Amino acid sequence: MIAMQYSYTLPADYDMTVIDRRIREKGPLLDRFPRLRFKAYLSARKQDDGFSSTENLYAPFYLWDEPEGIESFLTSPGFAALTRDFGWPSVQVWQVWQTQLTSDLSAARFATRRIRSIAPYSSLVEERENAAAKAETNMKAGALATVCAFDPAAWRRMEFSLWKAVPDAVESSQTYVVGHVSLSGMP
Repeated sequence: MIAMQYSYTLPADYDMTVIDRRIREKGPLLDRFPRLRFKAYLSARKQDDGFSSTENLYAPFYLWDEPEGIESFLTSPGFAALTRDFGWPSVQVWQVWQTQLTSDLSAARFATRRIRSIAPYSSLVEERENAAAKAETNMKAGALATVCAFDPAAWRRMEFSLWKAVPDAVESSQTYVVGHVSLSGMP
């Protein structure tokens, strides 16, 4: 599996209802997209109730079963329209270490994502074990999904979780509102 995310930082005075409408209208178009395990349509508003974001963001998160899914999506007319409307994003890709998914992903209303640097010469086995322990902690705390992954090009570790309710503050993490979750047929 491969995790992927791109993010658009929008002006502080941007009308975020434009993003809400886009998610409502475009979200279902990726339901059952080939090789896609799930796509969480994420946004964050500066000064949101219940949690604070430093910026207005539109930042979809994807979990792909196979790399060909990424290629199919990035070459699709939908992605071309997105880049025409918002610009050419930097697409972050992570090799997945572990995922835990419930059957209730469509109930997700919030997401958290934490990215940490991996120090040079660290034990990747220990990093993976620590990520797995964090995922287990999040699942016990009520997460609907967790994805733990790493980026060997930039030596970073990423932890992503979907939640029904705003989770307790997670140190050094970004909290998002989930507008829609596109699902494929999960095994």
